[in-house]
Amino acid sequence: MAFFLKNSRNIINNLKSKVGFLRLMKQSGDCCYCSYLNNINHCHFLPLTTNSPFVKQLKNPDSNTPKNSPFLVFKRFESTTAEKPITSVPNDEGNQVLDFPGGNVIFSPEMRFISESPSVHTHCYRVLDDNGQLIRHDNFIHVSEEIAVKMYSNMVTLQILDTIFYEAQRQGRISFYLTTMGEEAINIASAAALTLDDFVFPQGDFHAALNFAAVTEAPVIFICRNNGWAISTPTSDQFRSEGIAVRGQAYGVQSIRVDGNDALAIYSAVHAARRMAVNEQRPILIEALTYRVGHHSTSDDSTKYRPADEIEWWRMARDPVTRFRKWIESNGWWSSEAESQLRSSTRNQLLHAIQLAEKVEKPPVKELFTDVYDDLPSNLREQEKLLRETFSRHPKDYPGDVPL
Repeated sequence: MAFFLKNSRNIINNLKSKVGFLRLMKQSGDCCYCSYLNNINHCHFLPLTTNSPFVKQLKNPDSNTPKNSPFLVFKRFESTTAEKPITSVPNDEGNQVLDFPGGNVIFSPEMRFISESPSVHTHCYRVLDDNGQLIRHDNFIHVSEEIAVKMYSNMVTLQILDTIFYEAQRQGRISFYLTTMGEEAINIASAAALTLDDFVFPQGDFHAALNFAAVTEAPVIFICRNNGWAISTPTSDQFRSEGIAVRGQAYGVQSIRVDGNDALAIYSAVHAARRMAVNEQRPILIEALTYRVGHHSTSDDSTKYRPADEIEWWRMARDPVTRFRKWIESNGWWSSEAESQLRSSTRNQLLHAIQLAEKVEKPPVKELFTDVYDDLPSNLREQEKLLRETFSRHPKDYPGDVPL
């Protein structure tokens, strides 16, 4: 998904009138990368280094906030306008350096191919260990009791909703359902770190989006949820790169990999990334590393292509809801009584909503075809005709409470 942040439209409109007068210059700074996924079960989770741009934002989130200007552009690249003929000069090692549009090019007499993977793997940012205890006390955005409890309550609600609707599908009460089991922290914590002024879009062309965002310096956060699988295809059969976060570097986008089962880490990373995107007018890529505990959908049986004990280990040992609960309990913000009340109340509300929905009159069959086009195209007219003929031939196979 992509988050298009507050004031982005105003920024773009200003950019149209100002871009001809901007002289873009370099701004030094290290990129921040986290993570490695070679084997989904063997990942190293370490805190960010103290000189990381993300940690600087965590410790002093308001340090770069613009005071008076609604439009701010950080100048990171030199102009490609040539003021003199392109020449090359030797560097300290005697190699020639060419001033080329987009950056200096260092010539070398050595034939050297770039490795397909870095020699040192990047790490995955986390705040809480598997038991819900803080690894360090200074590497995350501190959240209030109100926000933390709200995040946890929503994670529990999502967990219960998945269970109820999965069972409803198996009972034939709904036709299809996709769960988010094991991935609750990413959905809830990322949203909690945003504001109501931000826009959330499903991601389109990943590579083109990253490239355009980097070139136009768009204040966008890209979140890629890496849950290890694309239906039945593991990541090892999808790509050979070191996960997703490293791809940001190729496009000139600062990136980070985050433990997607750690709600506090997700919240902190998105919160810091948002401030960087807004204050520095740059895109950020976040790879959230998690594991899809549930089946791809109600049409899938994932035990056919992955071990059941692997699924069970992630469900029990790495459950993001349990981990976050342990943390809020250690702060004195949650109790067993509150847990029982929340789960009972949420389940009753969801069941009641389903019962009410099932009593609502079903829409007529024709609305399957007429809800898009004013003038129905011939292919849809043909489909409607075939469907009605099927109803006539097999009336017992279809519900009788659907108006024809």
